Amino acid sequence: MLHRLKTDFRLSIITLLGASAILGITPFAAMRFMQGNTLAGSVDTAILVGILITLIYAWASGDTRRSGLVLAVIACSGAVTVGAVVGEPGLFWLYPCLVTTFFLANPRIAVFLNVASVVVLMIHGGAFRSDVQMWSFASTAFVVSACAYVFAHRNHDQRERLEHLATIDPLTGIKNRRSMDQELDLAAANAERTGLPYALVLLDIDHFKRINDEHGHGVGDDVLTDLVALLKQNTRKSDQLFRYGGEEFVLLLPGVDGIGLKAVMNNLQQVLRKYMKHPGGAVTASFGVALLRHGEGVDSWLARADAALYEAKETGRDRIVFADLHEAPEPAADAV
Repeated sequence: MLHRLKTDFRLSIITLLGASAILGITPFAAMRFMQGNTLAGSVDTAILVGILITLIYAWASGDTRRSGLVLAVIACSGAVTVGAVVGEPGLFWLYPCLVTTFFLANPRIAVFLNVASVVVLMIHGGAFRSDVQMWSFASTAFVVSACAYVFAHRNHDQRERLEHLATIDPLTGIKNRRSMDQELDLAAANAERTGLPYALVLLDIDHFKRINDEHGHGVGDDVLTDLVALLKQNTRKSDQLFRYGGEEFVLLLPGVDGIGLKAVMNNLQQVLRKYMKHPGGAVTASFGVALLRHGEGVDSWLARADAALYEAKETGRDRIVFADLHEAPEPAADAV
C-alpha cells in the first residue's frame, strides 16, 4: 500500500484529497442532519458516497486518470450545490476544489470545471449578499485558479524531469535497470493474461575492459553508444532495450519464439559483427536468450538468460546460447 502511494503520484493525490474531504465533510453532514437541514445533509452525504466510491475504484483498478477526473467533477459540482443550498457559508468549500482540480485532471478540463463552477454560482446568485460580493468572489476564484495552475504545471514538469533522471541511462539514452524491472513485471503479467510469448536477451560486449584499458574510456563510451544505435535500428518499435549495467544490456522481445527468435538473434549477431568497430578492430558480443515459461517469475527468467550468457562467454564469446533450446550458432571465422 505504501509502495503504491510512493510510486504513483496521482493515486497519492487522489487518496490524500479524498481522505481529507471525507474527514472534513462528515462532521458537517452529521451537524446538518441534527439541525434538521435534511437537504444540505443529503447533499453532503451524496458527495461523501461519490468520493468513497471513486477512492475504492482508483485503488482497485489503478485507473487514476479517470478516477481523478471523476473526483474533480464530484468536488466542483458538490461545492456548487452546497453553495446554492447553504448560501454564503457554502462558498468557502469551492476554494479547495479550485486548487485540487489541476492535480486531478488535465489543465483544460480543470480550467473548464473551475470557470463553470464560478459561473453557475454567479448565475444562481443566491449565495451572494450583493453584486460587489459576487464579483469579489469571482476575482479571488480567478486568482486562486491561476496560482493553482502555475503550481501544478511546475510540479508536473519537475516530476517528469525527476522520472526521466531516475529511469533513463544518461550515456546511452535508453532505459535503465529500474525501468527494466518494471517492464519485465508488466511483460510477465501480460504473458499470463494473453499467452503472448516473450523472449529475454542478455548481451555483453566481449573484452570491453580491454577496450577501455587500451584505448581509453572515451572510446569505450563510443562503443556503448554505437551498440545501442545499431540495436535500435535493427529491432522493432515494440522491442525494448535496457542498460543492465556496465557493458551488459537487456533486450525484451514480445511475440517471438522458436524459429523466429533464432532468426532475430542471428541477424543481430551478424549486424554487430559487420558494423561494430573500434580503433583496435572489430567488436563482438555474447548473447544469452531465454523464453518466458508459463507461470515463471521474472527472477527465474532473468537468471536463466544470465546463465545462458555466462555459458556463451565461457565457451568462446561471440556466441548465442538459448537457455531453452541449448543451442548456440558457431561464431564466424573472422570473429574476434
